[in-house]
Amino acid sequence: MPAAQPVREIRPAHELPELPYDDDALEPVISAKTLALHHGKHHKAYVDRVNELTKGTELAQLALDELVVKTANSSPHSELFNNAAQAWNHDFYWRSLTPEKGDHLSPALGALVKSGFGGLTALKDQLAQAAVKQFGSGWAWLALEGGKLKVMSTGDAENPLVTGLTPLLTIDVWEHAYYVDYQNRRPEYVRAVVETLLNWKFASANLEAAGG
Repeated sequence: MPAAQPVREIRPAHELPELPYDDDALEPVISAKTLALHHGKHHKAYVDRVNELTKGTELAQLALDELVVKTANSSPHSELFNNAAQAWNHDFYWRSLTPEKGDHLSPALGALVKSGFGGLTALKDQLAQAAVKQFGSGWAWLALEGGKLKVMSTGDAENPLVTGLTPLLTIDVWEHAYYVDYQNRRPEYVRAVVETLLNWKFASANLEAAGG
């Protein structure tokens, strides 16, 4: 008799991750109303659509980051990529923010900031500039490339994963991230996030996980 085939474990559907803080924790920079709509409506819609598009396919077995890389630059999977990347980007964005005050950089991250930008103030300025100047919807990122820090922006759902870079922090500059609180004043939203909400502990942990 032929050997029995192993039973393949069925990966559970992707779920909307809980926020790492209360809805009102980021006020006054980001209101509870914005956070509830952004997380509970926009982010949830991306997750739900990923599950709809992958149900019953081999792609349903992939973790979200694997799904992003697998479907990048693939015309037949463009809708799936957009939703998977947006789901991943938003989860990363929530963790890129913190209500905790202070710039808590690990020694390793601090050294890279010093060597690459001359200091944290200059890095913050470049990150803010990338976010403000991103044309239309998109994201600004602090990423690791070849052992060095890189500030970059991406349009729509794109992210550093698709080009093999390691994301450390991100800022969402889709209008739904700030329009309730700031209307068309993107620079005001960006500067407030950069100066008061960026989670440098999270960036430091991402750097450590990447071997930096």
